[in-house]
Amino acid sequence: MNPFPSLLIACALNLAGVTIALAQTYPSKPVRLIIPFAAGGGVDAVGRTIAQKLGEGLGQSVVVENRAGAGGSIATEAVARAAADGYTLLLTTHGHAIQPSLQKTPWDPVRDFAPVMQVLNFAFLVTVHPSVPAKTMKEFIQFAKDNPGKLSYGSSGSGGPIHFAVEILKSIAGIDIVHVPYKGNGPMTAALIAGEIQMSMDSMAVSLPQVRAGKLRGLAVSGSRRWPLAADIPTVSEAALPGYEELGWHGVLTPAATPREIVVKLNRELTRASTLPDVRERLLGLGYEPTSNSPDAFAEKIRTDLAKYARIVKEAGIRGE
Repeated sequence: MNPFPSLLIACALNLAGVTIALAQTYPSKPVRLIIPFAAGGGVDAVGRTIAQKLGEGLGQSVVVENRAGAGGSIATEAVARAAADGYTLLLTTHGHAIQPSLQKTPWDPVRDFAPVMQVLNFAFLVTVHPSVPAKTMKEFIQFAKDNPGKLSYGSSGSGGPIHFAVEILKSIAGIDIVHVPYKGNGPMTAALIAGEIQMSMDSMAVSLPQVRAGKLRGLAVSGSRRWPLAADIPTVSEAALPGYEELGWHGVLTPAATPREIVVKLNRELTRASTLPDVRERLLGLGYEPTSNSPDAFAEKIRTDLAKYARIVKEAGIRGE
């Protein structure tokens, strides 16, 4: 009689038992939430809001750790290589589905991660330095056409969401603006306010306070409709480029082999946190639209966006750096 089948079954049952035990006692120590951008930006603000409430639900501290660089790829790789035990999470953006189409990454957006939940949606706000002689989106496009290669725009990193959003805008508008990548939204915004660059696109959370303070000029919103927090600012589509739309999202991932029971528990607690009145008020006040979905629905969203952005990159001829 061959003993190996019985041995394999016993090992599998033992492993399943260990997995269930781990899930039942999870978490027994603090959890890390890694942010792929520097402190001070929109992703950081969202991460700190979520971390506090998620920690309360889990009964353990959720510690925010900023790891900026390479358009978010450094942090993403760190999470992909982390132990699959639920103690290392990544708050990523839709750049997760963009970057693989622009450059070679040391991680696979699908195979290396277990999606937990999409947290929110957002629109970009197109802003320029006040020295730019353009009061509308149409005027800015004309100004850029009159000065090809003389203007520059900033992003939070090469291959990231801002880089992609502006490159799509450039392609549709037929303008030439030089890309200057920074290590996060904070440094990029500071450079724009200082006049080191002339233009950018970022979330309402980062850009709108600077516009209201008169430090930047808001030209247009990237969504298909005006955003409630900035109803006085038109969309890119209505102001200059009919049909243009670019929305972003934030979501939580964990390493691929994380036990399903832990992923489900994290999803449940994130869903609870996202529906809390103070969390919703905070995110809406930053210009975000809170949302939630199942791990499977989020996984499908990522796969759909990977295909969409790969097609756009090819059709528009966008190149990574």
